[in-house]
Amino acid sequence: MGRRSVADIFSWQLGLALTAGAVIFGYLLGSIPFGLILTRMAGLGDVRKIGSGNIGATNVLRTGNKKLAAATLLLDALKGTAAAAIASRCGIEAGIAAGFAAFIGHLYPVWLGFKGGKGIATYIGVLLGLAPVMVLLFAAIWLAMAKITRYSSLSALVATLIVPVVLLATGYGKIGLLFVVMSVITWIKHRANIQRLLAGTESRIGQKG
Repeated sequence: MGRRSVADIFSWQLGLALTAGAVIFGYLLGSIPFGLILTRMAGLGDVRKIGSGNIGATNVLRTGNKKLAAATLLLDALKGTAAAAIASRCGIEAGIAAGFAAFIGHLYPVWLGFKGGKGIATYIGVLLGLAPVMVLLFAAIWLAMAKITRYSSLSALVATLIVPVVLLATGYGKIGLLFVVMSVITWIKHRANIQRLLAGTESRIGQKG
């Protein structure tokens, strides 16, 4: 049974045409740069020219508009949820393909020269679309770590470390493998944050300046 379950995790039954369709659909949804669109619509200019230069909610918050940052966070998450949930109607593998493509689309949107956000919101959105109950685990880990350390980045990184392990341990198979890959990419995208955490220079939650 153990060998069979491992083999099932790495098997792929979805046809090439459906896989390609799911990937294209997911990527196009994921690559919508909501942070950039919303800040421009609000007359705040190009969010890529401030702070870290990325299009995610954390950088949008640096404009001083909390509502806009919250809207960016929500929309960046929901595009991952929509991609995974809609494609899953053609089977879980289609949902996995579309969810992963949405995540990649957010990180590397073709419209912005492949320079996007860091992916935490879309990661959570894909998780919501494929394994909704695990979003509660992610939130619990994030909140606990944030309360202890006051580091948002560290809280998210720890959550992305634990969630894939729990997914695999509780029989989520291919979805667990997907999040292993997504977590590795997330850690790579947060390497600057990791360096600052190690140096003790990372900004804490609520810290100004």
